[in-house]
Amino acid sequence: MKRLNHNSFRGLLMAFGTIALLPVSCHRNGEHHLLSYAYPEKTTESAALLQEMGTPFLWENATIYFLLTDRFRNGDPSNDVNFGRTGETGIMRGFEGGDFSGVTEKLEAGYFDSLGITALWLTPYFEQVHGFTDEGTGDTYGYHGYWTKDWTRVDPNYGTEAELAELVREAHERGIRILMDVVINHTGPVTDLDPVWPDAWVRTGPPCTFQSYETTVSCTLVENLPDIRTESDEPVELPEDLLLKWEREGRLAQELAGLDAFFARTGFPRAPKYYVIKWLTDLVRRYGIDGYRLDTAKHIEESVWSDLGREARIAFMDWKKNHPQEVLDDNEFYMVAEVYGYGISSGRYFSFGDREVDYFSHCIDAMINFEFKNSAHQSFETLFSSYSNWLEGALDGKGVLNYISSHDDSHPFDRERTRPLEAGTKLLLCPGSAQIYYGDETSRELVIPGAVGDAGLRGRMNWEEIGSGASRNGIPVCEVLTHYRRLGQFRKDHPAVGAGVHRKLSGKPYLFSRSYSGQGYEDRVVVGLDLDPGRKRLKLKGVFSNGTLLTDYYSGTRATVRRGKVTLHTPGKIVLLGME
Repeated sequence: MKRLNHNSFRGLLMAFGTIALLPVSCHRNGEHHLLSYAYPEKTTESAALLQEMGTPFLWENATIYFLLTDRFRNGDPSNDVNFGRTGETGIMRGFEGGDFSGVTEKLEAGYFDSLGITALWLTPYFEQVHGFTDEGTGDTYGYHGYWTKDWTRVDPNYGTEAELAELVREAHERGIRILMDVVINHTGPVTDLDPVWPDAWVRTGPPCTFQSYETTVSCTLVENLPDIRTESDEPVELPEDLLLKWEREGRLAQELAGLDAFFARTGFPRAPKYYVIKWLTDLVRRYGIDGYRLDTAKHIEESVWSDLGREARIAFMDWKKNHPQEVLDDNEFYMVAEVYGYGISSGRYFSFGDREVDYFSHCIDAMINFEFKNSAHQSFETLFSSYSNWLEGALDGKGVLNYISSHDDSHPFDRERTRPLEAGTKLLLCPGSAQIYYGDETSRELVIPGAVGDAGLRGRMNWEEIGSGASRNGIPVCEVLTHYRRLGQFRKDHPAVGAGVHRKLSGKPYLFSRSYSGQGYEDRVVVGLDLDPGRKRLKLKGVFSNGTLLTDYYSGTRATVRRGKVTLHTPGKIVLLGME
């Protein structure tokens, strides 16, 4: 298969008549430095050519950009207030205006392309509770998307379903997949405007104590968050408040007919979990959603994920059959699970103390790796070699999603953003797939004065700091962004980075190789870190044959392998070598 590399990617964009590449620069220590190029919008035609000529997409090497829709970008101020959500809230605990249109704007501008993003994970889309609740941290609305009121309607604060469809189309045209964040464990909290669902649907106690499987699964995660009875197979009637809502909105007959068809096709009993599974898979079948991020996965019987996974795969295949011109590849539907506390060193099993569960055997392809934020304090070689060994050993054929910060981890790696370049290097060069949390690439502040709890991690995206000369802890924001872009493009073009086998080539200078072979495709890279600036003469130890033309993705320099070595003159300390 012919490789479409970094330089030819730029040429492809220009060949299809897109705008010229824009230089991105910043000032540091009184000097002007050209750091990178901005990547303009790709057209549908260029995306098709990328699919034909380019690197195959592997979820094991995915770079996933995770954003809170409400906090990313406000593309349409007209949808900022709905359902009378105007009450005063705690700091960063109300809606801030971000929406689907804002995400689409950045897709069209090529922002995600420039980072080498291959999948977007947005917080849940569905209509949130209308009222607010006080969690002891100030009144809070469901701005984050995890407090569902109605699984059959998109929340208007995020936009319309048509705007969601446009977002998915724009992403797919650029070869970017969409991960949908799904919640089955609970409804939204009870408020003055949002009554509790019937007892046959939810439990309101006891609270989880996390001492065993039972006290983690059959309980309420937190106070005032009704837990759906996912263990039950008993048929239930729809909540009266939901039926009245649908009737007021003029879609009662439509929703009931859809449910009748679903239960007739599947033979499932009309139990709570199967209603929700139907509602969650509707958007896959309608728009071609590529995968799920499973919220609070360990708080639900693992068999539920098997049922959801099977139905989602059927829905995805139905969409592909009905939209043959829009199909990106032959990958199956993908599911990555949030099992809080799971780490890569646990292998396939998660322990509840009295029971171990292999979530990978329940249609789950990957697990979010809560261990990475601690692993990232290790040396490069210790980190990379250990992760490669686990992924090639106990986890062979499965994956992990590494992250340095997220929306609800109060102890991320480098919360103060004092080591953003190191954080990006370790995240994007580590074996496994990588999650960039919005603003990791721009040193967005994770400490907001006055914000309590998770709210401090969920500030507005710092767009105003990009290109303004802003610095954090003496490191220019644009330098961090450039660093992420170079690493991200390298990762996107080379499956070996995340999915390949790691091999140390030398300790000083520190060099390693990654090699990948599968599905009729082969890829090899060599990376050098903590090198001396200036002239670099690197021994490649047989990774590339003599006469091979290589590109350093970090500097854009090209060099030919001679006598098993390559010589480069670059100003930085990083070298990212891949074949033309």
